[in-house]
Amino acid sequence: MSQKNIYEKILQLKKEKNAVILAHNYQIGEVQDIADFNGDSLELAKKAVNLKEDVIVFCGVHFMAETAAMLNPEKTVLLPDADAGCPMADMATAEDILKLRKKNRGAVVVCYINSTAEVKAVSDVCCTSSNAVDIVNRIPKDRKIIFAPDQYLGGHVSRITGRDIILHNGYCPTHALFSTDQITSTRAEHPNAVVMVHPESRGEVCLAADEALSTGQMCSFAKQSDAKTFIVGTETGLIHRLKLENPDKQFFPLNERAVCYNMKKITLEKILWSLEDLSPRVQVDAEISKKANRAVLNMLGTGTILPEKDYTEK
Repeated sequence: MSQKNIYEKILQLKKEKNAVILAHNYQIGEVQDIADFNGDSLELAKKAVNLKEDVIVFCGVHFMAETAAMLNPEKTVLLPDADAGCPMADMATAEDILKLRKKNRGAVVVCYINSTAEVKAVSDVCCTSSNAVDIVNRIPKDRKIIFAPDQYLGGHVSRITGRDIILHNGYCPTHALFSTDQITSTRAEHPNAVVMVHPESRGEVCLAADEALSTGQMCSFAKQSDAKTFIVGTETGLIHRLKLENPDKQFFPLNERAVCYNMKKITLEKILWSLEDLSPRVQVDAEISKKANRAVLNMLGTGTILPEKDYTEK
C-alpha cells in the first residue's frame, strides 16, 4: 500500500471509529502531519481532558497514553506500538517514592509526568517541564519537596525557585547527551543563533544556553523571537514542527544524535493497524488510576498543594 493510500485509509478509519490522533512533538514528521493535535506533555494532557471522540490514538510513549487513559476511563486509548516506553519513567518505582516519603514526613511529592501510573498514585502532584516552576511555587515554603524522577529538571526548578528540593536520581538518556562543549562548537558555527535547550538537560548545559524551555515553550519562543537562527537542544523530532511553523527561520540540532528511539517507533502503518484492530489498548487499574488522577488533576488546578494526609504522619 502506498503512503498516500495509508494516509487516506487512516483518515477514513478515524471518521468511522470516531477517533482523534494526538502526537508528541518528538514523533516522526509524517506522524505529526496526520495528527489532529501536536504538543508537549502539558498541552497533550490538557487536550486529553475534554476530548469528545470515542477513540484516542496516542502517538507518544506509554506513560503519555496511560495518562490519557486515566483521564478518559470510558474511552478506548490506543498506543500504536506497545513497546514505545520511556527509560526515565522506568527509573522510578512507587517503592522509591514511598521510601523517600518515609524519610521526609510531610513532604510534598512532585512527580514529573514522565512517570508510571504507580508512581503518580503515590505522589501529590504531577508536573511537566513547562509548568514545573509554577507547580513548585504553589507549595508552601515550609514544606519539603521531593521531585522524581528527573534529577536535572528538578535541579533546574530548584535553581529558579530557590527551593531546596530532594531529588530522585532518574534522568533522560537522550537529553543527557548534550554538553557545554557542543554549545560552544555550535555557537562558533552559528554565531548569531539563539541556543534553546530542554530543562531535562544537565544543569551546566541549561546555564550555558540562552533559554531552557519545554518543547511547547520552544515553539512559542521561536515564533515570537526576532532571531532568525536557533540551535535546538532537545530531541531532534521537534525541528520538524519548528520548521513548519517558522519557514523563514533556520533551526540546527545541538546534537544530531539526540534521538529517542522509543518516540520513533510509531509509524503511519502502525497507526493504520491500530485503528483497524483497536489495539494495542492502554488501560490502567481502577484503584491506581483513581489515585494517580488526583496528582494529574492537582497539576491542572490552581490551588495550594499539600501532601495527602495518608503520608503526613504515618
